[in-house]
Amino acid sequence: MDVILKTIEDAAKVRGTGIAKRTPEYLTAKINEGKAIIALKDDEFAGFCYLESWGGKKFVANSGLIVVDKFRGHGLAKAIKRKAFELSRILFPHSKIFGLTTGLAVMKINSDLGYRPVTFSELTDDDEFWKGCTSCVNYDILVRTNRKHCLCTGMLYTPPGEKSDEGKSEEKKHSTKELDVVNRWVKFKQFVLLRRGNNQKKNLRQKRSILSTLFSI
Repeated sequence: MDVILKTIEDAAKVRGTGIAKRTPEYLTAKINEGKAIIALKDDEFAGFCYLESWGGKKFVANSGLIVVDKFRGHGLAKAIKRKAFELSRILFPHSKIFGLTTGLAVMKINSDLGYRPVTFSELTDDDEFWKGCTSCVNYDILVRTNRKHCLCTGMLYTPPGEKSDEGKSEEKKHSTKELDVVNRWVKFKQFVLLRRGNNQKKNLRQKRSILSTLFSI
């Protein structure tokens, strides 16, 4: 368990965005409940992902996807993600599956699995899920926008039966086009939100400077 926690912590530092922090007890429970994917090379730990349900099991998230550095570049992340997706469909067949990511590689994997980019309003409103974002360096953006926007992109898979055959056909037809749109949207969102944050910091410094001058007179 220690190596899993250490790998998650190291991955969060490299990405520069938060992976929800979980206790050893929490992850152990997920493994014992059969809600985790563990990748091994012989007896060596290679990767990990676990399932979480939210909003009365209306939503499921595949969380904490990590791959040890030495095993990257061989499609392992995609294989783990696919297994986690398949397990989600078995354990929660009627739940919507969603995720938040800033990585284009993960977006591509999600898109191939049938996920679609959506606004945060279409994701779970379970406060316990969003508390997991507090460990992210960009959490202030999420707070400033009242949980409507952040640097992450929300992606959602809706189970069959809630879409028409025509709708599913259209999704498949436009999946590549949508991924390109997501790519451009992420870059635009990063530019706008980060600039807004920098402007707010600049305005705050200016206000402090003015107050300092006033009270020093």
